[in-house]
Amino acid sequence: MAKPRVLSGIQPTGELHLGNYLGAIRNWVEIQQDYDSFLFMADLHAITVPQDPSQLAANTYQVAAMYLAAGIDLDYATIFVQSHIPAHSELAWLFSCITPLNWLQDMVQFKEKAIKQAENVGTGLLTYPVLQAADILLYEPDKVPVGEDQKQHLELTRDIAARLNYLYGQPDSPILKLPEPMIRAEGARVMSLSDGTKKMSKSDPSDLSRINLLDPPDQIQYKLKRCKTDSVRGLWFDDSERPECNNLLGLYMILSNQTKAAVAVECQEMGWGQFKPLLTDTVIAALKPIQDRYHEIVGEPGYLDSVLKQGREKAEAIAIPTLNKVKAALGYSVRA
Repeated sequence: MAKPRVLSGIQPTGELHLGNYLGAIRNWVEIQQDYDSFLFMADLHAITVPQDPSQLAANTYQVAAMYLAAGIDLDYATIFVQSHIPAHSELAWLFSCITPLNWLQDMVQFKEKAIKQAENVGTGLLTYPVLQAADILLYEPDKVPVGEDQKQHLELTRDIAARLNYLYGQPDSPILKLPEPMIRAEGARVMSLSDGTKKMSKSDPSDLSRINLLDPPDQIQYKLKRCKTDSVRGLWFDDSERPECNNLLGLYMILSNQTKAAVAVECQEMGWGQFKPLLTDTVIAALKPIQDRYHEIVGEPGYLDSVLKQGREKAEAIAIPTLNKVKAALGYSVRA
């Protein structure tokens, strides 16, 4: 019996950080033996904001290497580059022609970013959820691992698939399946080191707001020593007045593989001067095997090229038939 399929991806817009690892990649590693996993580098999405052309390909390869270093196993997972498969862009165009404009204008992330970018906002920022729907639906996954803040995008994907099925399919024979969200309860939202109310992000202008997966020990120590805390003695979870405390305790809990109850007892009488070195040692120890494996991978000539070539071939074997199925439903002749 075939395994259920999952699909997910990350934009190669800079170094991956703890939020990417704990909120996404670690979850992929934990579930990979139970699913047919398709994991990609979303380089087409990356250019919705300006990118340095000299760095985009290098960043894409770095993310691929980090997937592998973090524990993604090619016996269970397919790793590929979004732009290497033209079917993504072609299906996105077909979807854009059946997607109502107001669906895209109502997307929360578009509204927020459009305000920041004002007259400089690009069309791609408005339409990238359609490309995201194409990314997902090309592979007809059963589940899509998402954070709470990404649920709206998956809902739009389901709406687009449902609209296609309604307009061009038959009631008892849908063209595309509707994927379900897979939301991880713990680690789904890792918050900024400089503001515990904001998600840790690669786009934050301050590198001190995040722990990058390739940060050396001295940089990790410096960032955690400087991170925002408060003047309260004693550390505890789930206090809305202490978002940084909750975030840092959560990081310690996950990276030390302890229960919430155990950490609560251990840290209840601690001050920040005692806790921060403990957290620093825990983060450094958790990231060391990932960093060591990363350097082995990038040091092996031709290895990543072979991984991505194999990934492209496996992904195309599924993506192209799906694209042709949609084109045929829309009335196109499908090239033999």
